Amino acid sequence: MVSSRGRSSGENARPLLSIVVPVLDEAEGIATALAALAPLRARGAEVIVVDGGSEDGTPALALPHADRVLTAPRGRARQMNAGAAVARGETLLFLHADTQLPAEADRLVAAALAGGAQWGRFDVAIDGRQALLPLIAALMNLRSRLTGIATGDQAIFVARAAFEAAGGFADIPLMEDIDFSRRMRRISRPACLRAKVVTSGRRWERHGVLRTVLLMWTLRLRYFLGGAPEKLARSYGYASHDR
Repeated sequence: MVSSRGRSSGENARPLLSIVVPVLDEAEGIATALAALAPLRARGAEVIVVDGGSEDGTPALALPHADRVLTAPRGRARQMNAGAAVARGETLLFLHADTQLPAEADRLVAAALAGGAQWGRFDVAIDGRQALLPLIAALMNLRSRLTGIATGDQAIFVARAAFEAAGGFADIPLMEDIDFSRRMRRISRPACLRAKVVTSGRRWERHGVLRTVLLMWTLRLRYFLGGAPEKLARSYGYASHDR
């Protein structure tokens, strides 16, 4: 069951953009991450945080910086779907807790959708000390532009009607962004915005850059060859729906 922990005081004013942030044990950085969205909220965007059962006080830390804070069954796809279900905006943007949007993100998204796109994503830059991270980000952006596949790190955005037509995110523990992109491509090609979101390099630095890249390539290949997302999630180190 989804439960509400907060609500915007301006609930009657319908936002143009709803930013959905799935979180799990993000106490260390959640307040700073959400505070960065304050200018977008001031221009009318709605911020919805969906917690998957944090044990470090993340929801309480998020509450002062969001319009709504929800709890939902753990799993990034489940959490994002829960946020979308209560969002009031006509455009949805799904943002990882360790990713920062460009200052004009709301206007860039609005322009892309006004130009005929039904969905899209930003280019990404990876923040970290490792020298290979800029190259990895450049290859991610190039691959996405060529294939029309977006990853969650790139802050996927979508018109609500298109999101509902596609059926939202599949209830799988890994590759939900890849699956969603494949279904959305049947509706339209994505808008590939060159403005960059900045995402944390913590995943690559924690496990090693080359090791992480090789693992992700292997998992994606297994997925495209029909591998079950549950097995892929275990290979990645997640328990069932542990995201």
